[in-house]
Amino acid sequence: MATLLDILQKVQSGQCSITDALEKIQSQPAESIEDACIDHQRSLRTGRPEVVYGASKNIDQLKAISKAILEKNETLLITRLDRQKAIAVQEDFPQLLFHEKAGILSGNPRQLESESYRGTILVICAGTSDIPVAEEATVTAECLGHPVEKLYDVGVAGLHRLLSNQPLLTTASVIIVVAGMEGALPSVVGGLVSAPVIGVPTSIGYGANLGGFTALLGMLNSCAPGLAVVNIDNGFGAACMAVAINSSGPLR
Repeated sequence: MATLLDILQKVQSGQCSITDALEKIQSQPAESIEDACIDHQRSLRTGRPEVVYGASKNIDQLKAISKAILEKNETLLITRLDRQKAIAVQEDFPQLLFHEKAGILSGNPRQLESESYRGTILVICAGTSDIPVAEEATVTAECLGHPVEKLYDVGVAGLHRLLSNQPLLTTASVIIVVAGMEGALPSVVGGLVSAPVIGVPTSIGYGANLGGFTALLGMLNSCAPGLAVVNIDNGFGAACMAVAINSSGPLR
């Protein structure tokens, strides 16, 4: 989107003709490279850039995709990335930042004016073992330009830890709640606040947790109104929903 705005500003100032601008814009929608097709106009359509799922891609693919995105001066987010792959990509692009807890490699984070968002996104997680999913949500929201507060290890086994942070709960614009085991924490939070709550079930738990299905079903069956639920371990998806809710006006 930054490239398109630059073209339009040059047309407005007379630095670029309409014909030249048309040629440049026509080359923007998608860029085909080996093994991938980069959707450069996704941000213009949806308000969020194309995000790269890194787990099943090899290093050469990740480098080629990163190059195509960074050359357009677009926000780069590669999720589900291990340290070995991240370091290899950083060898070619040392400006990129690796968020190891989140498993995210990022570059060109958005810088939004305060008028662009309603308030702060609060990310809560039930236990220390849920932090990687919570960090995926946190880093994603921050890279998309939204302010984030964190409140970790405040699960239902010790509710006083959550209740002692009441000011954070009541001032947040949107709340993401990450929990495994039985997945009860989003229901508790949903009963305490007026802000939208997004539940993220995690695969953390013993046998009957069933890889996160117990937490997922618990959240889906919550009696607390105003609670939305995303897929198991999907901190990224929760952050995108929170950003959509927290944005004042169209995302783009």
